[in-house]
Amino acid sequence: MSHVALCVRFRLREGVAEPFDDLVRQAAAAVQENEPGTLAYVCNEVEGAPNERLFFELYADRDAFEEHGRQPYVRHFLAECAQYADSTEVVRLRPYAGKYPTGAP
Repeated sequence: MSHVALCVRFRLREGVAEPFDDLVRQAAAAVQENEPGTLAYVCNEVEGAPNERLFFELYADRDAFEEHGRQPYVRHFLAECAQYADSTEVVRLRPYAGKYPTGAP
């Protein structure tokens, strides 16, 4: 079993950080409540860049990653964030060493 991880950088339009962050909080709460295979779903403000957000996502395996993408709250988040972000950059990662969250295989 191999983990799936990615970072996603959102560059937000001016003046939309607050509603975007509200949307993120809703999605993150649903992920935490409903997705045991999502080991980390961490949303960050980028220091010194008030209109940028960086997510780190870690999934137990490919199945957990795909299950995450099928969730209605994730699909809603992705559909809605287009109105807030000028650009979105996804970087796929291959974890190979480090400390995992409690409960990670």
